[in-house]
Amino acid sequence: MREICLIRAPHHLGLRPLAPGHIPGTWRAPQALTDAGLVEALSPADIVDMERPVYSVEPQPSTRLRNGPAIRRFNLELAEIVAKAVERGQFPLVVGGDCTILLGALAGRRRFGPLSLVHVDGHSDFRHPGNYENSEGPVSAAGMDLALATGRGEALLTEWPGISGQLIPDAQVVQIGEREGRDADFAWADINDTDFTLIDVFAARELGVAGVLEKTRATLDRTDWPFWLHFDVDALDQAVMPAVDSPGSPGIDPEGLAEILGALVADRRCAGMNMTIFDPDLDPNGKLAAFLVEFLVKVLARL
Repeated sequence: MREICLIRAPHHLGLRPLAPGHIPGTWRAPQALTDAGLVEALSPADIVDMERPVYSVEPQPSTRLRNGPAIRRFNLELAEIVAKAVERGQFPLVVGGDCTILLGALAGRRRFGPLSLVHVDGHSDFRHPGNYENSEGPVSAAGMDLALATGRGEALLTEWPGISGQLIPDAQVVQIGEREGRDADFAWADINDTDFTLIDVFAARELGVAGVLEKTRATLDRTDWPFWLHFDVDALDQAVMPAVDSPGSPGIDPEGLAEILGALVADRRCAGMNMTIFDPDLDPNGKLAAFLVEFLVKVLARL
């Protein structure tokens, strides 16, 4: 059994406001999940609480990224926390927060050598300057985390201390769960020109749990590197998990997804995991928070 270091990351800087004056509620997720019994369910060896950053809608100097400098500061701090957990021999579990916390988690673990990435998300988050118009206003980094992790985008969020090149090379990325990639107007179609292993939600349904794991492991087995596991809860269908900023259908069924994630966590090469995008503001009775705690218990049972 590997000890868990639970890192509670109350982050929301990568998301856009949904209306004037709105502040995205993902920063509340760590506390909502704690209130739903997360700590008692997982019994982590250590708990690290990060401070909630200040959200701003104002443009930032020298960047087109909404809250860009603050996102970098938060992720530099997160990288230090993850690195210390790794040094203690623990399994870092980062509970956020929006998807940009992936960058700090990767930056922390990458200090110990190269990594692969399994990116489980209903959106492949591959927005980058090569596929959106430069005339647009401030852009939200939460839709860019996979692009940024593979070195596409502003240096502010692609270059990290002590790490040469991108956080993850293209050939060692597995993306599971994209639901819009077959749409005629898919915004990030250039993802199909990368060396990523792509398993969209339709392929995942056709392959089944065993097939998804076989295809994922074929990529991971190209090297002897450890891998990081990113889980955005919007990989679940909106009928199951509506408390996210961009819900959609179809999604991977909860039982199958728990099996896939659980098998990956049980792999000794799994270096850590983050969970993102749950918004408790959209879960007023706390039922979805309780569901996610139970879901995580299933996933981490074989750690």
